Amino acid sequence: MKKYILLVATVLISFFSIAQETFPTNGTSNPNHSTYAFVNAKIIVDADVSYDNGTMIIQDGLIKAVGTKINIPKGSVIIDLKGKSIYPSLIDAYTNYGMSEVKKGNAWGVQMNSATKGAYGWNQAIKAEAEAAKTFVADSKSAEELRKLGFGTALTFQKDGIVRGSAAAVTLADGKENTSILKDKAAAMYSFDKGSSTQDYPSSLMGSIALLRQTYLDATWYLSDKTKRNSIFH
Repeated sequence: MKKYILLVATVLISFFSIAQETFPTNGTSNPNHSTYAFVNAKIIVDADVSYDNGTMIIQDGLIKAVGTKINIPKGSVIIDLKGKSIYPSLIDAYTNYGMSEVKKGNAWGVQMNSATKGAYGWNQAIKAEAEAAKTFVADSKSAEELRKLGFGTALTFQKDGIVRGSAAAVTLADGKENTSILKDKAAAMYSFDKGSSTQDYPSSLMGSIALLRQTYLDATWYLSDKTKRNSIFH
């Protein structure tokens, strides 16, 4: 009887030991594993190695295999890239590629209030509403210059203001905007330079830091009470 109880206890301990995760998942947990097989592509691995009709296996975002005689895992999403090329490239993480030129306005005297009308921040240097993906325009000439330098992807945003809104991750391939954007909101961008704002404040590094702090404090204050938020929109 004791041996039977010991056996059952051992099985239960083993079961719960296997079922328990050692480390928590940082972010949304996804038990599904994605595998992609890119086939029939010209794959340039480096300056010495390339495959004319190669296959590249990517599993859970990592390259698992590259070559010509690759066994494609069962259940893979197969993408035929005949006539196209795959090559390694750099990522430029700080560009204004595809963004319009920012022109600074002329201010006469001391401008205290924002000249921007609508539901925006009271200071023109706060441009949290800016979204690079909505204003991005593909530029084949600039893209070619970046490709010659070894870049294949860029993080682009409007370099204007202390709070500069969201940046977009885009490819430098020739194509339309909807096919070039990889992620529309890839990062939040900030600076201590107020950019095109003609308001007198802030005029120093300390003032820029204070404006950032006050902006977050204001947002937290409005978020903490629904009645305050309703008073803004009604």
